[in-house]
Amino acid sequence: MKPVSIFRHSMTEGPGYFATYLDAHRIPWRLTKIDTGEPVPRDPREFGGLCFMGGPMSVNDDLPWISAVLDLIRAAVRSGIPVIGHCLGGQLMAKALGGSVAANPVREIGWGNVTVPENAEARRWFGTLRGFLAFHWHGETFTIPPGAVRILESPFCTNQAFALGPHLALQCHVEMSSELIRAWCEGWERELRGMAGASVQTPAQMLEAIEQRVRTLNAVADRLYERWIDGLCA
Repeated sequence: MKPVSIFRHSMTEGPGYFATYLDAHRIPWRLTKIDTGEPVPRDPREFGGLCFMGGPMSVNDDLPWISAVLDLIRAAVRSGIPVIGHCLGGQLMAKALGGSVAANPVREIGWGNVTVPENAEARRWFGTLRGFLAFHWHGETFTIPPGAVRILESPFCTNQAFALGPHLALQCHVEMSSELIRAWCEGWERELRGMAGASVQTPAQMLEAIEQRVRTLNAVADRLYERWIDGLCA
């Protein structure tokens, strides 16, 4: 089986539970550390699927690797190789596929409810699930690219996820582990001082009942990842 290529854009935003899931299902994977200057592969056909993680940068920033990543996503979609994106990764997918990325009306940080809309594509990914408590950490959001379907929304961000055939783009973070959340909370004071409110939680709020919340989130991720790996190329 060809490995899944996981792209890390920031040292603190690794694959988390996504890698745990792949390991549990004996699916090989390879980490490309964009944050350390590793080059973006040119040919997606080397891999069974592509996964893009989060990061503090914007897809609209003038960074040397962004155009190469956008080209790689387009090539993967043309070749039928499944792509999944988490937060920044979902925004990269949106931009590559003809959507746009801009500031969200508010920053969305912490635990917050998301809703599964009533459409066939959402049912294909989520089954009978109507909503769940997701983890968020973003200030920008994507539009839905041509041909894709919105499959998740929240009160603070309308476009929380879209699907296009075997490809899944997420604005929210379903890949979180308790370790990742604790690590991100360490930077809260520096990044978000004075911003706590309806859409921005404090570290104390994010860490409340964290183990139970993460287990529930992992169960949702299981459902999505199971559907996604069905399309992996051998």
